[in-house]
Amino acid sequence: MRMYLAGEWVSSESEVVIENPYSGEVVDTVPAAVGEEVERALAAAVQGAAAMGRLSGWDRGEILRRAADLFEERIEELARLLSLEEGKPLVESRVEAGRCPQLLRLSAFEGTQVRGETLPLDAAPNTVGKLGLTLRVPCGVVVAITPFNYPLLLVLHKVGPALAAGNAVILKPAGTTPLVALKLTEILLEAGLPELALQCVTGSGSTIGPQLCADRRVRKISFTGSADVGEEIARVAGVKKLSLELGSNSPLIVLPDADVEQVADATVISGYSNAGQACISTQRILAGRGIYGDLLDALAEKVGAIPTGDPFDERTRLSAMISEREAERVASWVDEAVAGGARVVTGGERDGAVYAPTVVADVDPAMRISCNELFGPAVAVTPVAGIEEALALANDSEYGLSAGIFTRDVAVALRFAREAETGNVHINGAPMWRADLMPYGGFKRSGVGKEGPRYAVEEMTELKMVVFH
Repeated sequence: MRMYLAGEWVSSESEVVIENPYSGEVVDTVPAAVGEEVERALAAAVQGAAAMGRLSGWDRGEILRRAADLFEERIEELARLLSLEEGKPLVESRVEAGRCPQLLRLSAFEGTQVRGETLPLDAAPNTVGKLGLTLRVPCGVVVAITPFNYPLLLVLHKVGPALAAGNAVILKPAGTTPLVALKLTEILLEAGLPELALQCVTGSGSTIGPQLCADRRVRKISFTGSADVGEEIARVAGVKKLSLELGSNSPLIVLPDADVEQVADATVISGYSNAGQACISTQRILAGRGIYGDLLDALAEKVGAIPTGDPFDERTRLSAMISEREAERVASWVDEAVAGGARVVTGGERDGAVYAPTVVADVDPAMRISCNELFGPAVAVTPVAGIEEALALANDSEYGLSAGIFTRDVAVALRFAREAETGNVHINGAPMWRADLMPYGGFKRSGVGKEGPRYAVEEMTELKMVVFH
């Protein structure tokens, strides 16, 4: 496939080969953009921002609503392409693709709900006869840099609100999963988006990312990815608005009054969906000693029964990670934990890029599998004496994106909600849960800013003060 910039589908001197992580087969190739092509995209985006600024909120919404209708007709096609390039099970890809039309419609709505306010300027000295009001206006050029793990949904969480708010977007999809982003670009153009309002530039983020992020024509950067890359973007960006959704190692507290079966069922979904490659995937369980053994037994049974294999087999619920190298890394972290005194309850095997769904018990919180971001299909379980120790361990992290607790004690649940140092808190639910309309973002090294269409539209607009004298 070709990339889209300056109103054209173009190739480049070099290409990136996109392979299926499960089979290793070549799916397609895309251009590897270089500096000259990035400059074309930047110049075109400036013109695109002017074109978007001339459209009414209604017109922008109509484009996104038409795109939603077109998307709905192609969900199966897009889901299959998603599984081909990322390797996730087709049943999961259908869920991801199926959320996108509503996300587009929600973005269209929120783009028409941007409001200002009047200010009581006469409350200040010498302001009689003055009228003050605020307006929200588009940022202009937005750079959206997206990850591999949800290459449709997380692209739309940036592109949808940005366009709804009246911006032009330069989209840089993940180097390993650009194909569905290019298909989405086709759909938006078919829906009537001005031809310069969206550029989709493919290639290496380390090669073209610094040029995009440092350019002064860019007013807003929205990035989802690792904390290290997010910090580098912050260093090179200069004076810009930033939304950074970065890493996590989400904790789940399980107290002795919890329902063990409910916890195990929730963990199967929240710890192993997308092969654990989610920022809010349950990574560490802090379980009360009174429930610890029963919980491990339930996890061993249910996690051990997760069907693995070919992503296009309708029975498969866990397939390849994004690469064999990543699966090898997860295996090395598990082996390191076992060498340090932990034990594998179920799983622990690797076949190419497929790492078996794994539960590791008796984990020291200082082990990498617990304190760093694993981003793979293994959950670390640590026994705790009670809520005091559990809260202390849950908060003893450089990250703070999502956390959950299972308990029947309302007072304890409320305390957890107040004291957990995370942007998302789940009571009697696991950390990996997200509704597309909710504010989504983290504390500490997990990033800054919020996603969710209403909140992203605000992040992608500027507040302007107007005074009538």
